[in-house]
Amino acid sequence: MKVKIMVLRRCYSVTFVFIMASILVAATQAMALPSFEPVKKSFSRSDAVLLDRYGQVVGELRVDHKARRLDWVALKDVSPALIRQVLQSEDRQFYGHSGVNWKSFGAAMLENVFTGGSRGASTITMQVVSKLDFNLQPRGGKRSLAQKWDQIILARELERHWKKDEILEAYLNLIVFRGELQGIAAASRALFAKEPSGLNDSEAAILAALIRAPNAAAADVARRACALVNAGMPASVDTISQTAGLCLAIHAIAEERLSGAYSFKPGASLAPQLARVLLKNGLERVISSLDGRLQRYALESLQQQLIALKDQNVRDGAVLVVDNHSGEILAYVGNGGIFSSASYVDGVRAKRQAGSTLKPFIYEYAVEKKLITAATILEDAPLLVPTAMGLYAPQNYDNDYRGLVPVRAALASSLNIPAVRVLMLIGGDEAVRRLEQLGFKELRTAEDYGMSLALGSPDVTLMELVNAYRTIANSGIWSELSPLVREKSPERKKIMTPEGAYIISDILSDREARSLTFGFENYLSTRFWTAVKTGTSKDMRDNWCIGFSEHYTVGVWMGNFSGESMHNVSGVSGAAPVWLDVMNYLYSRKSSTAPLPPKGIVMAPVDGLAGFGAGKRTERFLSGTEPVVPRTPEISSFKRYLSARILYPASGTIIAIDPDIPAANARVFFEASRQPPDSVWQLNGQLIGEKGKSVSWKPKRGHYRLALLDASSKILDSIEFEVRGGE
Repeated sequence: MKVKIMVLRRCYSVTFVFIMASILVAATQAMALPSFEPVKKSFSRSDAVLLDRYGQVVGELRVDHKARRLDWVALKDVSPALIRQVLQSEDRQFYGHSGVNWKSFGAAMLENVFTGGSRGASTITMQVVSKLDFNLQPRGGKRSLAQKWDQIILARELERHWKKDEILEAYLNLIVFRGELQGIAAASRALFAKEPSGLNDSEAAILAALIRAPNAAAADVARRACALVNAGMPASVDTISQTAGLCLAIHAIAEERLSGAYSFKPGASLAPQLARVLLKNGLERVISSLDGRLQRYALESLQQQLIALKDQNVRDGAVLVVDNHSGEILAYVGNGGIFSSASYVDGVRAKRQAGSTLKPFIYEYAVEKKLITAATILEDAPLLVPTAMGLYAPQNYDNDYRGLVPVRAALASSLNIPAVRVLMLIGGDEAVRRLEQLGFKELRTAEDYGMSLALGSPDVTLMELVNAYRTIANSGIWSELSPLVREKSPERKKIMTPEGAYIISDILSDREARSLTFGFENYLSTRFWTAVKTGTSKDMRDNWCIGFSEHYTVGVWMGNFSGESMHNVSGVSGAAPVWLDVMNYLYSRKSSTAPLPPKGIVMAPVDGLAGFGAGKRTERFLSGTEPVVPRTPEISSFKRYLSARILYPASGTIIAIDPDIPAANARVFFEASRQPPDSVWQLNGQLIGEKGKSVSWKPKRGHYRLALLDASSKILDSIEFEVRGGE
């Protein structure tokens, strides 16, 4: 036995001499190591960061799925408790050695030689150099003798060029604490939902215990953490009692935080949808055009409104705010998020039915082409339009009709039937072409939409709508929106005439003209100049509020991404309160003034229609479209000659006689709106029926011309229809 021990000791002595010789030889050929600052700068987050225009974090997005890292943490921002526990666990003589603790190293070598164990003696410095040099990574879970020599050499070299605090700081940022959590920032945030500076004694002991066994069971980590706490305190009655209590807390915390999946709460999530758009292609930091304070305010305003409308089945919403001049996006709230039916859907870019928000573009085109003026009288009365799918019968939102209305009131009060009449004037193809010029993409043909195009049947995005309204605000000039701060002006296109855009802006800002439907006191009224339009899609699936001021355009959408209908929620009661909140925030310290009329606008007096500003008023016209001599319209004459309309059959109707219906029961009813009491019906030149009443007529095969005549035999309205089948 003595001989065996002597042989082993002799082997150890030879090995130790060999190690020392190797160190001395290699020290003269020390490998190059990076300095501290390059290592710190090369440390990259696994989460890319979206910044607002002022440098504040507004969004994070994970881009590296191999490890979870956050920002590099300075040593001064780490809890003293954690530093104390890490040194106690990993390197008690850290501030006293020069990279290698020879006493511990020698003891470890002896133990490994005599027992065949694998006790390590790596100092914190040695562990850092192994992180900096890939060649020092263990092969098969264990470093070779050559790797160990290189690690010692580099550790001594590192100590000569780095400060002790720099080495410790690098260590805390480079080591893996648990699973994919690399660095103290990620570990602290994920496991304890706090910054490294706020770690307490129990949490610090748990993190220090994780360094040697990152994936150990919670109970094992807790036992090692307790051992660290006990080893670091002097023995006394008080400290024994103190550590016992601390150990109980450690076991409870370890069981809670380490037994299941950790929860990683992002540091900032104000604009997650935009973050997914901008933080890609390996980019670590992107400075956006967002205003972080405005972004937060818009998000909170939207969330408050969603809470208020929860019982009316409203779960989703989006807000977009842009600068009129630059086109930069200042707020991008893609999803309210509280009760969302699809939290990852981006409501700014999602296609939804436009509702009445497309009406201003149809009216503007008709004004621009001089087909109508703001004073043109339109009829708001029941209307039947024949289509390939049958008769189209548009109705107003409130199922009421106002009779004769000027264009100004028809658009501002969002009446449906006048909008359909204007679309019939300009044609569906021209309307679709204009919408495409304004940036609306993936539109179908005019034939696909029919007359419902005037009421907003196309699917559009909030971004498209906001930029189209911004085009009106910019006197008809269109340019792309940008989520980044622009270094140069964007390419601009003239889409509308400045005169047409001005007329529509003036109408949309007219509180009195809007009152026909919305009243005078509503969420569309601001203390500064704004022009605004609401919209509600079919079956209350979407509602919108889009409007602009002198400097900004703000758009709000509310609804359900699932497509469910809301319960009794319109654009005024749903989206408009958020729109008003955001506009008031934007103008809390400045004002918005109305645009000046361009050169092609003239003012002319007109006489108001009864119920719509009766008496003389001044109206705005494109030069050449103003009335030469204003005169008071004869209301009775208008009612007789403009309001009296044949409702059924509509012009072009084809009536098929059903052979299964007895001939005696087959009847067609001729009906008219506002039919004068002395009017008569004329069918193919023959008078039929009684004065002032509807007619029940037995259909016969053939082509027919039906007319409604007044007492003087003047034609009030006429249509043509065809009867097929029968005899």
